[in-house]
Amino acid sequence: MLDVKLIRENSELVRRALLNRNRDTSILDRFMEIDAEWKKLVDRRNSLNRKRNEIAIEISKLKDGREQKLSEARQVAEELEHISSEISKLERQREELLLYFPNIPSERTPVGKGEEDNVVVSTPIKPARFDFKPRPHYEICTELGILDLKRGAKVAGSGFYVLRGDGARLERALINYMLDVHLKQGYREVQVPVIVRSECALGTGQLPEKRDDMYWVRDEEMLLNPTAEVPVTNLLTDEILNLEDLPIYYVACLRSFRKEAGRHVDLKGIGRVHEFNKVELVKIVDPETVVEELEKLTRDAAEVLEGLKLPYRIKHLCTGDLGFANEETYDLEAYAPGIDGWLEVSSCSSFSQFQARRARIKFRRAPHLKSEFVATLNGSGLALPRTFIAVVENYQLSDGRIEIPEVLRPYMGGQRYIEPAGSY
Repeated sequence: MLDVKLIRENSELVRRALLNRNRDTSILDRFMEIDAEWKKLVDRRNSLNRKRNEIAIEISKLKDGREQKLSEARQVAEELEHISSEISKLERQREELLLYFPNIPSERTPVGKGEEDNVVVSTPIKPARFDFKPRPHYEICTELGILDLKRGAKVAGSGFYVLRGDGARLERALINYMLDVHLKQGYREVQVPVIVRSECALGTGQLPEKRDDMYWVRDEEMLLNPTAEVPVTNLLTDEILNLEDLPIYYVACLRSFRKEAGRHVDLKGIGRVHEFNKVELVKIVDPETVVEELEKLTRDAAEVLEGLKLPYRIKHLCTGDLGFANEETYDLEAYAPGIDGWLEVSSCSSFSQFQARRARIKFRRAPHLKSEFVATLNGSGLALPRTFIAVVENYQLSDGRIEIPEVLRPYMGGQRYIEPAGSY
């Protein structure tokens, strides 16, 4: 959430940010109208409060003729009650409107209209050449009997899938490997509920922007976790930390659920599905360190790809492709040769104090100083099943088997290959 004072005093900065994000600026015009009327009424209320105090003093000094002053005091009180009611109404309207203002992109974020204007920063591991035509993951995995799209659809509908045998073991190995990498980097593992209160999604900025993407429980009071940043960030809601508590690094593995409303779900593969595992990295930090923390977060996520020896690239997202709550984002994309595409496996983002203001997470630099909002960051470290796809397609062999990446073999009992294992 943006600070009211920031919008009021830097309206052109906010307008430029909205335009750079390809958003309608009428929300700013409406806010300024409401805020101006609010200020006018607050000034009037202050004036009436002074007048009421003056009348009270005058009445206390009068011995006779107090009725006229008492009548005047009643009129002032009635007007005050009416104005206070109008002020409360305007404050509610303003607070509601604030929820629809996206974060202001950082000065480092490239200005652009959309995905085509994102900037490829580097390609640390380039795609390898195959001496045969690489096949897509859904063909390889179906033949090996480790992926079952039909039975996933039978159980839950399109956009769901079943991993079986070595397929399930491969994903579990990936998750355990990721968690171990991040624990060595200094993250603290947490296991959190998969059902969260709607206020949590409001705090991290998924609501109201992505309401239609949620799987709701109990009349929109609760929802299935859309991404682990929601429950993990909100662990500290309404808390005031000390400076020495920062930075706080969390890592969590959690099932995530998204309707992907309005998006095409690839029925042939598992690149875009409704339910999936994700290892999530969340940082709670001093706002003064957010730039270096974002760079480190991106390196931390990339270390998983480096260990797996997967071809990947880093993209700096432009303003037109930036998430609602994000001020700056680096996407990590792994290359999948079978489908000949770059797959986003992590978005490493900084949110400045945007989420913290919505979730009311603060800290004090010293006991005698006023509390401030922390800064938050998060990124996948990494997301499944796209990492699964990248492993399968990059480690496929010409005979139809999959070679297991060396770093994953200890998690699979030393196994080197995934071979056909039947359909049940």
